[in-house]
Amino acid sequence: MFDAREAVCRAVEAARDEIVELTAELVRIPTVNPPGEHYADCARFLGRRFAAMGLEVEYHAAEGRPEHTEAHPRLNVIGARRGSGGGPTVHLNGHFDVAPAGGGWSVEPFGGLVRDGRVWGRGACDMKGGLAAAVFAIEALRRAGVALAGTVEVSGTVDEESGGQAGVAWLAEQGRLAKGRVDYAIIPEPLNVDRICTGHRGVWWFEVEARGRIAHGSMPYLGVSAIDHIGAVLEAVRTELQPELAKRTTRMPVVPAGSGRATLNVNAVAGGQAGQAVQTPCVADRALAIFDRRYLVEEDYDDVRAEVVALLERVEARVPGFEAELRDRMLVHPTETPAGSPLVSALQRGIREVLGREAAIVASPGSYDQKHFDRIGGVPHCVAYGPGVLELAHQPDEWVAIDDLVASTKVMALAILDLASAR
Repeated sequence: MFDAREAVCRAVEAARDEIVELTAELVRIPTVNPPGEHYADCARFLGRRFAAMGLEVEYHAAEGRPEHTEAHPRLNVIGARRGSGGGPTVHLNGHFDVAPAGGGWSVEPFGGLVRDGRVWGRGACDMKGGLAAAVFAIEALRRAGVALAGTVEVSGTVDEESGGQAGVAWLAEQGRLAKGRVDYAIIPEPLNVDRICTGHRGVWWFEVEARGRIAHGSMPYLGVSAIDHIGAVLEAVRTELQPELAKRTTRMPVVPAGSGRATLNVNAVAGGQAGQAVQTPCVADRALAIFDRRYLVEEDYDDVRAEVVALLERVEARVPGFEAELRDRMLVHPTETPAGSPLVSALQRGIREVLGREAAIVASPGSYDQKHFDRIGGVPHCVAYGPGVLELAHQPDEWVAIDDLVASTKVMALAILDLASAR
């Protein structure tokens, strides 16, 4: 009697070297964001692989997005295998953009080195290893001779590291990654091979610009220092707002545990003649601070924003001549996979079968493209699951373990088998 689950796992195991090689090849394409280098090269490379595996290939350039330029085109790619009908569509999505390499490496960041049971390089963990695993999860089903009623798809998309607006968000806006076309979505982000991530906190990026009055630096009393005023804002944030936020915790199982609280980070500060090689003796008439507020599913965004407005009003009341403007930069609401989702159950079964232990259900400390599947695409049954150690993302000497690549490929293939055989 044909055992589809066993056949799929055997097919994955037989493809171990191919999964490793695909991961290494993807790492060797330096798709650095910003500015978005070699995106088209990577999309075409994946498209050729998809076609060789018998998938229908679609290319989607993010026309109309300001990021999509002749110098740095935003090209996304999708491969699909149609089922016999009557089953849902399971979509596996991976972003192929990576953070800049930075310094501190002991290996070539884009060398795709395979050594000591690991694939090394920028993006190996976040998340080209996961993308390779997703590709071979679908391919293993074909090689095992498994017939599906539903459709399976895999996509390589752009710009997740900078918000995903020209990637998953754009595809969701176009209706391609949206309700009616996709029923379940798995994003193989590196949350560790035995953990299923069911959502993330909200993100509000905002900036505060303080305005002063320029004057000669030898007579600062004739001017108003915007730097002093932005300093007053920063001090109020440190002493008044951050201690209050630290008291707020979420019911969502956010990892690491320290991120299970409401947080506010100062991303950047600039004022006066910052960055200029030649200085002149002037009182700064402009200063800017950029903030990253992570808010909980239990918090309401309007209240979150009002809290900052109230803080600025308190600073204004006690600092003579204070003048500042609050501006929004980005807003992402919290998202959470519905309780009892068949997608979570299917992955739990796969993890139990492949790894011999129960899956941990977690939430991410940062946002990822689940927000776009859910909020724009109307696809709530979306999770992150894939290979890789979360803490290695964006670090020097980033790597992904080969055993985890293979295990996660099996888990995703078995989950597709459960989901795409029937509604």
